[in-house]
This record gives sequence, C-alpha cells and structure tokens, in this order.
Amino acid sequence: MPDVPSDLREARRRHDELARTLRDARYRYYVLSSPPMTDAEFDARLRELEALEAAHPPLVTPSSPTQQVGAPPDTAFPPVTHPQPMLSLDNVFSREALVAWAERVVRSLGSEATPRFVCELKIDGVAIDLVYRDGVLATGATRGNGVVGEDVTAQILTVDDVPFRLAVDDPPALLEVRGEVYYPLAAFEAMNAERIERGEAAFMNPRNAASGALRQKDPEVTRQRPLAVWCHGLGALAGIAFERHGDALAWLRDAGLPTAPETRVVDDVDAVWEVVGRATAARHDVPYEIDGVVVKVDDLAQREQLGFTARAPRWAIAYKMPPVEQETVLRAIEVNVGRTGKATPYAVLEPVLVAGTTITYATLHNELQIHAKDVRVGDTVMVRRAGDVIPEVVGPVLAERPADAQPWSMPADCPFCGQPLVRPEGEAHHLCENVDCPNRLLESLGHLASRGALDIEGLGAQTVELLVREGLVRDLADVFRLHEHRDELLALDKWGEKRVDNLLAGIEAGRQRPLDRVLVALNIRHLGPTYAKLLVRALPSLQAIREASPDQLEAIEGIGPVIAQAVHSWFTTPRNAELIDDLVALGITTEAAGTAAPANVDPELLAGWTVVVTGTLEGVTRDEAKAALEARGAKVTGSVSGRTSLVVAGTDPGSKRDKAEQLGVPVTGEAGFEHLLAHGELPAAG
Repeated sequence: MPDVPSDLREARRRHDELARTLRDARYRYYVLSSPPMTDAEFDARLRELEALEAAHPPLVTPSSPTQQVGAPPDTAFPPVTHPQPMLSLDNVFSREALVAWAERVVRSLGSEATPRFVCELKIDGVAIDLVYRDGVLATGATRGNGVVGEDVTAQILTVDDVPFRLAVDDPPALLEVRGEVYYPLAAFEAMNAERIERGEAAFMNPRNAASGALRQKDPEVTRQRPLAVWCHGLGALAGIAFERHGDALAWLRDAGLPTAPETRVVDDVDAVWEVVGRATAARHDVPYEIDGVVVKVDDLAQREQLGFTARAPRWAIAYKMPPVEQETVLRAIEVNVGRTGKATPYAVLEPVLVAGTTITYATLHNELQIHAKDVRVGDTVMVRRAGDVIPEVVGPVLAERPADAQPWSMPADCPFCGQPLVRPEGEAHHLCENVDCPNRLLESLGHLASRGALDIEGLGAQTVELLVREGLVRDLADVFRLHEHRDELLALDKWGEKRVDNLLAGIEAGRQRPLDRVLVALNIRHLGPTYAKLLVRALPSLQAIREASPDQLEAIEGIGPVIAQAVHSWFTTPRNAELIDDLVALGITTEAAGTAAPANVDPELLAGWTVVVTGTLEGVTRDEAKAALEARGAKVTGSVSGRTSLVVAGTDPGSKRDKAEQLGVPVTGEAGFEHLLAHGELPAAG
C-alpha cells in the first residue's frame, strides 16, 4: 500500500474529529433540543470542514455533515416522508460573499436574465412541513433528516396560527407548505419568568423551547405553550401553480396561513444589502427572534434552471447576522440583593462581545437555576443576549470544564448587611429580610422614582447614591422630607438652585401619584402595576389594604394566594408599618378617587376581550387607553396572535397591524375605539 502524505493524514484526522462533533451537535440540536455549542461555533466548524474537503476532495462522502441536512428523526414519533425533500440553506456572513452568490446566480441564468430577489427575515425557530390534501391538513412534520421527519400533526393543530382547513373555495389536491414554528419573545420571557419563580429550570432560548414544545407526546402540553408559525415557502404541489414566490406568499395569506409582514421583493443585490442592513439594525424590534435574512430568487422558472446541490438550493442563500450567543469564561459568581430583598446570583465574566455589546455580567436567576444548569466558576460558558433581555448564562461547555471546578452554593449571609439569607419554603429565591439592608435601600429608592412607580424626575441612580452617602435619605419617607434640607442640597458639589428646585418639584409631583402607583413604589414582592390596580379597584384606600386579611385579599378577582400573602406580610411587618405612617403623614395619596373608573362604566363590558393597542392615538395616551380597556374588563396584551380579539391602531402602528390583518384579527382606529368603550362592540360597517 502506498504511503499516505502526512498532510492528508492530518486532514483525515481533523475531518473525522470535526464530522463526529458536528453529527453529535446536529442530533442534540434537532432531536434533543439541547445544543452543545453556539450556532456561531457550529458554523465555524462546518466552514472548516468544507475547507478541508475543498482542499482534499477524496474526503467528501455521502455521510459527511457537509452533504446532509438536519438529523435522523426521533423514533418516539411516527416517521413521515416529505412529499418533497426539505433541504438546508448555504450561509454567507459578509457583503462580499452575498454579492458573490448573486453573481453566480446571474452567470448561471445567462446574460439575458435579470433575477429579482425575495428577502425574508430568518426566523430562529423550528422548521415545519404542513401537507394539505384537498384543502385539509393531512400531516404536520418536523424536518428530520430532510427526507423523513417526525409526525407532529396533533401537536401542530394546537397552534392557533395553523388552520385545519384552508380558506379557499377550490383547494388544490396537494399543497406542501414550509414554515417555522417559533415563540413570540414576550410570551417566551413571561413563560420563563414564571418557571424561574416556581423554581423550575428556565428554557435556554426560544428556538429550543419551541422544539421541545412541538415534540411533546401529549398535545395538551403543546397547547399550553404560546407557539406561533410563519409560513415562507412551498414544496410539492398538485392542482395549483405559481410563477413567482411573491405570488405564492400572497396566495398563502389569502388561504389563512400566516406569512411574515417584513418580507420584501427587490430588484438587485444592492437592494438586498439595504434590506440586510435595516434588518440587522432593527433585529430586536420584531417580536420574534431572527438570526439573519434569507434571500431567494423570486421567479420559480429561474429556480428550476438554477437547481440544487446535494444539500441546498442554488437559488437561495442565508445571510447570518452576528450571533446573540458567544462563549467566554465564568470568573466568579456574586450575589446582588434587590429592592424586595430577593438575593440574585450573577456571573462575572471575561468580557465578551455579544450582538454588538460587551458583556461582563449576566444573570444566573437563583441557586436552583445554577444547579440545574450545573454552572461552575472557571467554566467556559455560553452567554446569550437577545434584544432588551438581560444577558444570561445559557450553560457550560462541559468539554472545557477545569478539573478543579466545584459546584456553587448560595452564601449564608447577605453580602451587604451580614444578615442571614433565607429561602422560604416552596420558593426558589433566597431573601435578605432586613428592611434596612443598605443595598435594598438603594434599589428601593431607584424603583420609587421610576416611571412605573412615582416617576420622580431628577431622582436618578447617581443622585440616589449621593443622597444616601450624604445621610440625607435613610428610607423611602426621607425622600418627601428633602424640602426641609434645601440648604444642604444647595451645598452639594455642583448643585445649583435650578437642579435643587427641579428635584423638589419632581418629588412634589410624585407625592400626588395615584394610589396604585404608590403601592408599586413600596417594593412589595410580586406586586406589579396590574395587580396593584386590581387591589385598588377592590379596596380603594390605603387603610383598607393595610387592614385586609390574606383571605380578604385572595378573594379579590385576579389576586392569588402568593400575592395576597406577600401584601399582608409587607403591611404587617413593624418596620414597614412605621414607614407607611410616615408616608401618610408626609401627604402621599391614600385614596383611590383619582384612579377609580367612572361610576357609569360597566366593569364587565369587555370581559373576554383581548386587545392590543399600537401606534399613537391622538386623544389618549397608550397608558390611558390600556386603563380604560382594563376598567371595562378587557385583557390588554403586547403581541398579536390568533387569540387577539381586536387591535386598536393609531398612527405608525408598525408590524402589529400587518400581523393582525394576516391573521384576520379586526383592526379599528380611534373612532372605533371610542365606540367600543361606550357600547362594548365595534361600530357597524359602512
């Protein structure tokens, strides 16, 4: 046997190593919904494998990850063969690579052709294949290995966005629709917050959570998860044909299938790059997670001419945005104590650039979450930041764990006041119960002045720290005594009369805020603006709330036992009772007359309605519109879904109006909104 050149031996060794790693990663990503590495790391290793195969063509085999799509289906679900294979997409990461792809397209089509391109946001979700036969959903399946997927028909039918029957009079014999199942970000964050509060493990990211929800054995579990779907393409067809991709998307919308409103058809690659730039800049403005822009040739005949490689169409490419996950080293775990006494561990990281922001600190939620993720000091960890979400540690890279890394435990005492940290029975979080803990005071004062509480202009974080350091503020009530210390304020470095007078005016305005916002400002555990309004509506005075028993509080519609006990415990703590007496004496609002609904408003007029308010309304602020709806029993949410009853759209309504129209959700303007508030229904058409 002839000798094998040493460079080829090394290439084979590295090829085998990369191939094993990538096959395992694909299986964990697609089947277990638990990826062992970030998308960026996977892409980098796949590109290295492609480079090895380009330099050494004999390494290319049908079993190479460069020639395969997805992963083998899970045998726990019945197999489904797709009418047409679900291929993957090739990726580019720069303008130069995108232009090179477009030039190849033009060359392949010939000098006479002028291709137009469809630009779609690349949703970071789970690929789904919907097969309609004679207009009725026959199967819903995961991608699997691209040829055979998993039958999740029962699960996909629990998603409101997916119609069982197409809304067309003459449906085609066969319609194979390609789409993406995803979590709306607001729903995902709310669900994770609830899980963390219950001591359950938070989901790593929306994509993995969507995959896990879709692959639940019991469809009722899937039904409880707020999944959504965008449809973006077609597979096999019978009894219908299209000339352009844009025409197909319009037909899908008319048939009742949701398509993303951000999709654009453009004339050339320069226009494509403009779309990429706008999408990258606004990637956190859409209500779902995206990781790129998919670019497709619009003309379907031109697609036929361009054809496919072994794993991807030549007529489409995915531009990948910078990742929202990166690896770094966990240097330490520290503990912060917040305004309600909750002790929250956080990660101190080797600084890392994630989605354009340098991350040094990231939340770890609580001790139970740290143990569930098995995160240890010294670990290489995956750090995630998406949109306005606080950066968080997703999990460790176990292969790189130091041999001496030890499990972490919550310290016994508060790092700020030295008092014991306790974890109440049945709760996930440790607490510092010392009301006068110095860090609790700083956090409490910042919250008191925030927009959702008393909205005190001029009382920012730096001012709070200065006032506490100078001994002018020792508790919340001292804020309303600052007018007695005007001379001391004027003596502060660089403080002039204008700044002092503005601060005192802001404090005076804060003294007049409605009672529900006073309750929010008190830093009572679990009590946010929505529950504060429910309390005030039922018990319209501070004294009534102070005197209410847990049973009386729990009897209020919408107030559960956890909030009832938290409110009762707060008001019956002697130090808090003393604080309330001081605040009352200092003139804060104690009656709900200013916030109660008018006497002639029926609190059940809009019961059962779910309303989204978007855009700018001329005669009312967004908060006032929300309050008016809630006073009549409506539920006001921030995202549009199949469960939405109505969208109230002012000027510049953005994508929420587009999505409402696609889902068939009624949309009304300000006149219709006023009619709704008065009559409990929309005005008759015409």
